[in-house]
Amino acid sequence: MPEELDRDLLAIQEARDLVKQAQVAQEAFVHFNQYQVDVVCASMAEAAYEASERLARMAVEETHMGVMEHKTVKNQFASRDVWMSIKDIRTEGVIRRDEANKVFEVAWPFGVIAALVPTTNPTSTAIFKTLIAVKARNAIVILPHPSAPKCTAEAVRILAEAAEAAGAPKGLISCVTQVQLAGTQELLKQKAVRLIIATGGEAMVEYAHSVGKPALGVGPGNVPLYVDRSADIEKAARDVVNSVNFDYAVICAHEGAVIADKPIADELAKAMERNGAYFLSEAEADKLGKAMFRPNGLMQPDFVGQSPQKLGEKAGIQVPDDARILVARLHEVGPKTPLSREKLTPVVAFYVEDGWHAGCARCIEMLEFGGKGHTMGLHCTDEDIILQFGLQKPAFRIIVNSSTTAGAIGYSTSLAPSLTLATGGMGGGISSDNITVRHLMNVKRVAYEVRPFNPPVVYDRKPSPGPAAAAPAPAGKQSESEIETLVRKVIREELARKG
Repeated sequence: MPEELDRDLLAIQEARDLVKQAQVAQEAFVHFNQYQVDVVCASMAEAAYEASERLARMAVEETHMGVMEHKTVKNQFASRDVWMSIKDIRTEGVIRRDEANKVFEVAWPFGVIAALVPTTNPTSTAIFKTLIAVKARNAIVILPHPSAPKCTAEAVRILAEAAEAAGAPKGLISCVTQVQLAGTQELLKQKAVRLIIATGGEAMVEYAHSVGKPALGVGPGNVPLYVDRSADIEKAARDVVNSVNFDYAVICAHEGAVIADKPIADELAKAMERNGAYFLSEAEADKLGKAMFRPNGLMQPDFVGQSPQKLGEKAGIQVPDDARILVARLHEVGPKTPLSREKLTPVVAFYVEDGWHAGCARCIEMLEFGGKGHTMGLHCTDEDIILQFGLQKPAFRIIVNSSTTAGAIGYSTSLAPSLTLATGGMGGGISSDNITVRHLMNVKRVAYEVRPFNPPVVYDRKPSPGPAAAAPAPAGKQSESEIETLVRKVIREELARKG
C-alpha cells in the first residue's frame, strides 16, 4: 500500500511540475513570430520523420500490437504529411482581413494542452498532436497509455529536443513518465490546462469530457462499408483487405463490416478471398466472437491489433498462413452478435442486402449500435446513391471508393490529415471534423462600425395623474404626448426612407 501511495504522489507532483513548466514556456512562445514558429515545427516534423522506423519498432516491441512497417508509414504520415498540410496556415498575428465588412481576425492560442495518447497508435498520435499544438503556439503535455509509456516518451523526447534546438523554450513539449490514474486526474484538472485532446478508450474519453473544461474527443468506429452493384468490385475487395489488414486494424476508421449488394455479393467475396481474406465458417465465427469479447461486450485487450494467425491460435481456430484478414458472415447486428461490434483487429463482418435501400438501413443499424458520428464508406458509381448516403447516414466522414482507413485520416482523400477523428454531437463530441491546427487556436475579431446605431429616444414615464386633468406643460417645453408623437413620426420617416 505505501508503494502504491508513493507512486500516486509522484504522479501528482509530476503533473503539477510539467504543467507549470509548460505554462512558463508557452507564455514566452506566444511572442514568437510566424517564421520562428514554423522553424520550430519544421524541425520537429523532420526529426520525427527520420525516427519513424525506430519509433515503429519500439511501439510494436512494447505493445505487441500491429505491424512495424505499417506503423512506420503512420509515423511518416503524422510527421511530414501532417506538417505539409498545416505549414502554410497562419497562426500568429492578423490571419484574415475582411475589408468589405471592416473586420480583421487575430490568432490566439489556448495555452497549455493536455493530450491523451492511445496504446494502438502510441507514437504517431503523439507526433501528430504535438505538431498541431505547437503550430498553434500552444504548449503540450502528452499523457501516454500505461501499456506504451516508453515508445511514446521517446517520440516526445525527439520532438522536444528538435524544438528546443530550433529555439523553442524548454518545457514547451513534455511527456508524463509517472503514468498513474491519480496523475492523470491531476493533470487534467490543472487550471493552466485550457484544452484536452483525448484519443483512446471510451471510458477515458468520457472522463476527459467530464472534467469541466473544453475537450476534443473521439468515439468508437465500427465502420460499415456498402458495396453497390455499380461498384468496381475488384477495387472494392482490394481496398477492404488492405484497409483491415493495415497495422492489424488498430486505426478505428477501418471497415468493421462489409454490406454487399446481393447481385454482386458472391463476386465480391471471391475477390476478397483472392486478396487474402479468409471466410470463417459459422462455427468458427461463433467461436471467435465468444473468445474475443467478454459477456459485457468489452473486447479482450490481448486480441487487439493481432495477426489473423494469432487470433486463430487464441480462439482455437485453424487459420491459413496466407490469410491477411478474417471474415465472418453475419445476419444480425447487436449484443447477441459479438462480431458486429467494433473490433480493432483484422476481422470484418460480411452482410448481404438486396438493393441500396436495404444496404442503407443496415449501415445505419451498424452505426447506431456502435460508431455513431464516426465514419462509413461505400463503393459505388451511381452519384444519386452516393448523395443519398451522404444525406442519410449518421456519420461525419463518408468515404467513397477508397479504403476507409486511408480515406478517413486524409491519406487517400482531401480531408484534413489527422489521427484524431471527432464524432460531433451524435458521438458525444463538440466537433465533427478531422482535428487539426485550426481547432487548437482561438480567433480574436476586431470589428469597425459599418452601420450607425441611433435607437429611438425614450423617456422614463411618470405615473398617471388619475382622473384629474394633467397639469399643462411648462412654458417652452413639450408635453409627453407631443414628444411621443414626434418620436413616432421620426420612426415612420426612418422606416419609409429604408423602404
